[in-house]
Amino acid sequence: MRTVLVLLDSLNRLALGAYGGTEVATPNIDRFAARALTFDSHYVGSLPCMPARRDLHTGRLNFMHRSWGPLEPFDNSMPRSLGQAGTYTHLVTDHFHYFEDGGANYHTRYATWDLVRGQEYDTWKAKVAPDLERYGREFSDRHYNDGARTRLQHQINRDHIRDEADHPGPQCFDKALEFLDENREAQDWLLQIECFDPHEPFFVPEGYKAALPPSGYDGPVLDWPRYGPCDDTPEEIAEIRRNYHALVAMCDAHFGRLLDYFDRHDLWDDTALILTTDHGFLLGEHEWWGKNIPPYFEEISHIPLIMHVPGRGDLAATRTEQTTQTTDLMPTLLDLHGADMPPEVRGRSLLRLVDEPEDRIAVFGQFGGPIGASDGRHALYLYPDRMEESGLHEYTLMPSHLKLPFGTDELAAATLVPPFDFTKGVPLLRVPAAPGQTKRPPGAARELLASFGTMLFDLVADPQQMTPIHCEAAMHRLTAAIVDTLDAHDAPAELYDRFALRSRAT
Repeated sequence: MRTVLVLLDSLNRLALGAYGGTEVATPNIDRFAARALTFDSHYVGSLPCMPARRDLHTGRLNFMHRSWGPLEPFDNSMPRSLGQAGTYTHLVTDHFHYFEDGGANYHTRYATWDLVRGQEYDTWKAKVAPDLERYGREFSDRHYNDGARTRLQHQINRDHIRDEADHPGPQCFDKALEFLDENREAQDWLLQIECFDPHEPFFVPEGYKAALPPSGYDGPVLDWPRYGPCDDTPEEIAEIRRNYHALVAMCDAHFGRLLDYFDRHDLWDDTALILTTDHGFLLGEHEWWGKNIPPYFEEISHIPLIMHVPGRGDLAATRTEQTTQTTDLMPTLLDLHGADMPPEVRGRSLLRLVDEPEDRIAVFGQFGGPIGASDGRHALYLYPDRMEESGLHEYTLMPSHLKLPFGTDELAAATLVPPFDFTKGVPLLRVPAAPGQTKRPPGAARELLASFGTMLFDLVADPQQMTPIHCEAAMHRLTAAIVDTLDAHDAPAELYDRFALRSRAT
């Protein structure tokens, strides 16, 4: 078996024609869906970026035990498991978070990997004395020019990205096609193409924007919304959305190059192809930008998944309502390549789920945040009484945050605790959670966040989730699924206390 896994970051399902999107044309993803199996009830697992990738590697949810961080020594890793079974694995990516403290050992699980530089605030190009005056003229102060090093680094980087071929996303597909040129005749390999696009900033060649209706905005660059309430003018909102949709169009165009390669070299008969994302993104819906802070509304948690499996003509040009989530990808890839399934895996192979459908409920979340659950009919966002870190702990042997190791002040409070059932007998450090892990925004936005509480929505009657409902039967069913999921993942006792839940195992 040969497999190509394409992971686009922050891809909103409703931006795709295959899922009913109308704001931007996505002809290539649509033509892929026309010959593949499209999952209509696919959900996230752990959020955001690197926690989602830990789910992808391990086939289990990790948000219950720690925040953003590296793979742990006891984790099963999908590419490592494939490699042990004789499958060659190669990663092509421009996702620079792999090369920060909080993600620095994911890429090394692949046999080989290729990095494209320059996305977002990737510390790529050095500029000791940047032209702040020019940046002040060219970039909107709503998104830039506040002294933040990350935004300034992006401004420096994009000075070196002048043509479409310079953009990291297209370069990822260039390198993927190079891999296929070299290896398409070989057997038993996985190629993972992982593009940071269409993640913000929505920096895209002008040609893709020109193909979309004008926004009415006439001002400096406005393409990197800050996570928080959407209080922009209608023209500003339209401009940001236009930039996002133009970036989706570029992703679609270069994904089309991959489809053309499959056509040209008859790869459909012996090569699986999977397209998905890690999470979605709020583009002003619910009066919010981004993710992490508000509830995991459908725009964030309900994500696309399209899969072609060679030899399974019965799955071609079909759709399924089977509920699935990110944790199911790892066992699927092991299943495709005939690798042994580690006992710690909690996901299910998509191949087995479509052959033997199950009544499933997707449970998802972020460390320190609410817990979400959806069965495709109802969506529940379960909140604790108080969104505070008090009582939460990180359980880890790899104490790193996004950009830095844990501080000595954090580690001074650490204790060694007995193993969980998935740590292979290894005890862990138990570290009190640092402030900020619940992603509370500053200032006025924090007050708005405090207004969020447990909400239940009827997704059939109210697909845009405008009005929460009260339904005891749905609440009971989804809450019971959350408890079962916590039990299945050996969640710490403090998490049950935080949400006033009771384990069935006690």
